[in-house]
Amino acid sequence: MRRLCVSLVLLQLIGAGLSQFPRPCATSDGLRTKECCPLWDGDGSACGALSGRGFCTDVVVSDEPHGPQYPHSGIDDRERWPLAFFNRTCRCAGNYGGFNCGECRFGYWGSNCAEYRESVRRNILTMSTAEQQKFISYLNLAKNTINRNYVIATGTRAQMGENGENPMFSDINTYDLFVWMHYYVSRDALLGGPGNVWQDIDFAHESAAFLPWHRVFLLHWENEIRKLTGDFNFTIPYWDWRNSQTCDVCTDALMGGRNSLNPNLISPASVFSSWKVICTQSEEYNSREALCNATGEGPLLRNPGNHDTNRVQRLPNSADVEFAVGLPEYETGPMDRFANMSFRNVLEGFASPQTGMAVSGQSTLHNALHMFMNGSMSSVQGSANDPIFLLHHAFIDSIYERWLRNHQPPRSSYPRTNAPIGHNDGYYMVPFLPLYRNGDYFLSNKALGYEYAYLLDPGQRFVQEFLNPYLQQAQEIWQWLVGAGILGALIAAIIAVIIVFARRKWKRNQRKKRASSYGERQPLLHSSSEEGSSSYQTTL
Repeated sequence: MRRLCVSLVLLQLIGAGLSQFPRPCATSDGLRTKECCPLWDGDGSACGALSGRGFCTDVVVSDEPHGPQYPHSGIDDRERWPLAFFNRTCRCAGNYGGFNCGECRFGYWGSNCAEYRESVRRNILTMSTAEQQKFISYLNLAKNTINRNYVIATGTRAQMGENGENPMFSDINTYDLFVWMHYYVSRDALLGGPGNVWQDIDFAHESAAFLPWHRVFLLHWENEIRKLTGDFNFTIPYWDWRNSQTCDVCTDALMGGRNSLNPNLISPASVFSSWKVICTQSEEYNSREALCNATGEGPLLRNPGNHDTNRVQRLPNSADVEFAVGLPEYETGPMDRFANMSFRNVLEGFASPQTGMAVSGQSTLHNALHMFMNGSMSSVQGSANDPIFLLHHAFIDSIYERWLRNHQPPRSSYPRTNAPIGHNDGYYMVPFLPLYRNGDYFLSNKALGYEYAYLLDPGQRFVQEFLNPYLQQAQEIWQWLVGAGILGALIAAIIAVIIVFARRKWKRNQRKKRASSYGERQPLLHSSSEEGSSSYQTTL
């Protein structure tokens, strides 16, 4: 509890917002002034300053040295992020968040962002059919709805002109916004000239920021779906793939089955068969010295199990996960894909989950799932095109959470210096705007307003995984249940009335019969007496 309180205090100091680029800032004026401090509609002031929600401030980046993996300087827009584009952004106060401080930080709700609420991410395989279908419909809605608040950059800052006279931004749908972000953070550095690139660079993979960056990525994705659908109880489900022999979620009812005519495609019975991928042709972009502009590049590809078995011999099992969680060190040695006995490197899949030693030519744990899918998900830059990416990374995040709870590492366990570029503690995550430092998310999800169902205690887990689904189903059909109850009550009342009237009629008929019987016997008595017949009376 004490550590959680400290984490909550630290979060008060973190700038909040959503991914690049906020639409109000993607203009010639924004590029020229290098300021991204949009007005908040609530009071008409920049960053909601008049209401005390935040203020526009200078960006101060970390100058701590990075590792030798990237030897260049001043040639990539992601260096010293976000100074190539903006040097002033909103810094939100208290629990306020959003690019203009018009929203709340993760885990907080209400008009004043004073209500803390914890949401629970659940196993997609234990969700009700209705919940699964709702999740699929939300994905498809996001894929077909232009995002109202954000645009993407289709050119480098240099290509946009010294004073921003040629802004190169484009609309994009909500789902592809996050696909583009994942591409942008992991793309090659353009050194100048066709095909002249530096490939050993990635601001979200192969080093310390891998887990914090994807944690923030999922939180933002979750938040955008809530805003899009109005369903503020929505959470990203996870796929617990431990000990699976095949792709359990690759069915038409879930993430799409295999196309019987072409095993590389999704079954036409699935909505995902009509999806188009973006940002998958990195070699072409490099040859043109261009960025991905989010143009559709063909169908979503997936052929689970038909992968290179020399690279991935099997899917991860429980023992692999337990070995990783048991490692005490988050980062070691060069802090990259060659690190030994590093929890991050084993979980990411560059080291053996049996020995902890870095292995070349093989993919384990996180990487193994990507390679196993054998399609769009198997290439880093375009992997987020496949919606299984979300389920997979939610489970990876839960393993990260287990490690944090088990070891309770101090902030100093996260590297401050000499990690590959973009991965030091104080480096702002690319390409989020406003800004998030890597080290600020080296903390439990309890401070961020969410939990995983399988990490709850047994009682809470029963409620979340078994009781709540039934209650939610009942809530979805409560009108029908009430109607059926009223109709049943009416029918019962009618039947009761019929029974009452029938019983009364029967009783009346019985009384009439008795009365009728008495009237018939009297004349016989009288006639017997009068005729002198032998009887009890006459004999007496």
